[in-house]
Amino acid sequence: MSSGAFCGSLRNAFSYCVQQVHAYDYEHYLCALHLPVGLRSASFVLRSFNVETARAVEHAREVNLAIMRLTWWREAVNGIYNKSKAVEHPVVLALNEVVHKHRLSKHWFLRLVDARLSDLEAVGGPKTLGDVEKYAENTSSALLYLTLEAAGVRTTAADHAAAHVGKAEGIAILLRATPHHSQRRHTYIPIELTAKCGVSQEEIYRGMHCEGLADAVLEMASAARAHLEKARSLASTVPQAAFPVLLAAVPTGLLLDSIQRVQFNVFDPRLARGVCGVSPIWMQLQLKWHAFRSTY
Repeated sequence: MSSGAFCGSLRNAFSYCVQQVHAYDYEHYLCALHLPVGLRSASFVLRSFNVETARAVEHAREVNLAIMRLTWWREAVNGIYNKSKAVEHPVVLALNEVVHKHRLSKHWFLRLVDARLSDLEAVGGPKTLGDVEKYAENTSSALLYLTLEAAGVRTTAADHAAAHVGKAEGIAILLRATPHHSQRRHTYIPIELTAKCGVSQEEIYRGMHCEGLADAVLEMASAARAHLEKARSLASTVPQAAFPVLLAAVPTGLLLDSIQRVQFNVFDPRLARGVCGVSPIWMQLQLKWHAFRSTY
């Protein structure tokens, strides 16, 4: 392939990543617009990798097919680090460029894929809230760790804040997706909470809201809120260059507000409106305000 053709393919690959994030992860698309230009491109690629691995699970008709797709992504990541010829896939092509340009850590990519694989192979839903938090850190937090690396921020303080933002984000997103998961007879509301609050998993699968389910959702949302508050309490220790990356805390906070506003009824259709249950304009204003004040 000539250098001109390669550059054209790479531009198309980056464009594809932007389109994927815009279509399937709009809140993080809006967050990325507040990143420096070079970092913005890397963020779109990382987020598109997340989109592709998530959709590999969500759109597979059978578990074995989903496992095959995720295994393919695991092998694609290994191929990038082994400097094998890049697979003919736009996200892999763009990821290859970003990984080597920013010297990103391989283990965060593998941790994300492996978390999705383990989730597929597990029998039943998570047993404890700690299991949900672990899954959230291995997916949402891992993406933030990688984005911080791309920003040149490699400090314990930044990673500590990112861990809490990611856990809060992961829990909130899983709660929002409860209606979708219930259609596949799956839920991320842990067994310990459903037992404690007197709600059966069958009721969740049927989309039945009840007081017990609201209590369980309240406990999960409260845990997410605690992680968000902890992340924000660490702001004074976090390098300034990390703040734009941690803007992901803003849509998470708005989503938790929306869940509270519908009285912890995750089947309320208002949660699916706009972005995180609020209008896109309000989301953009909140992001601009936090970016202007250098907060998250």
